[in-house]
Amino acid sequence: MACRVVAIYVLLFLTACGGGTSEKKTVQVKPVPVSECPILFDSMSVKGWEITNFGPQGPVYVSGEAIILGMGDGCTGINWTGDFPETAYEVSLEAKRVDGNDFFCGMTFPVGKDPCSLIIGGWGGTTVGLSSIDGMDASENETTTLMSFEKDKWYNIRLTVTASEIQAFVDSTRVVDFKYTGRRLSIRPEVELSKPFGITSWRTTAAVRNIRIKTL
Repeated sequence: MACRVVAIYVLLFLTACGGGTSEKKTVQVKPVPVSECPILFDSMSVKGWEITNFGPQGPVYVSGEAIILGMGDGCTGINWTGDFPETAYEVSLEAKRVDGNDFFCGMTFPVGKDPCSLIIGGWGGTTVGLSSIDGMDASENETTTLMSFEKDKWYNIRLTVTASEIQAFVDSTRVVDFKYTGRRLSIRPEVELSKPFGITSWRTTAAVRNIRIKTL
């Protein structure tokens, strides 16, 4: 993970989609000082966040240094209400699937003026990738990767957005290395309310902690 930090626990109950293949690369992840990675969750409240009003979402509340997002009939999530950079930034967090068989981390984020989503464990539980590129979902574009995820196991997730490239890591494996110049980025209609930055899951119980951001 990009930051060595004290544990900040955020539990999410969520769920959604899956499918595709691509090469995975293992690289060395360089730690970043805690002071360079401000936290986005204080472990005590949802200050700075709001419950995303998807309609069929489950209950959302804070309990024991965690944000609980109860499983609903579709997306359950939270979205950031404060300022958020459009490029030259890095988000890091830890996430795990507690129950269910779909994505346990759907991270919607800005790329300049356009939104995009990083999907971890979608389309049946194994798909990782970006949704969407030129109208194609994470299950059907060149960022598609298939990975196995164990339940109740924490995974370090890191997303980097620069002026020309999006990279994403799961632990030390680089799962996305995408140059987006000249490509059309968008999001699925289900997560439209997550803009500019939000975290969701789809019909899956998930947990997220150590949510941090730093500018590059």
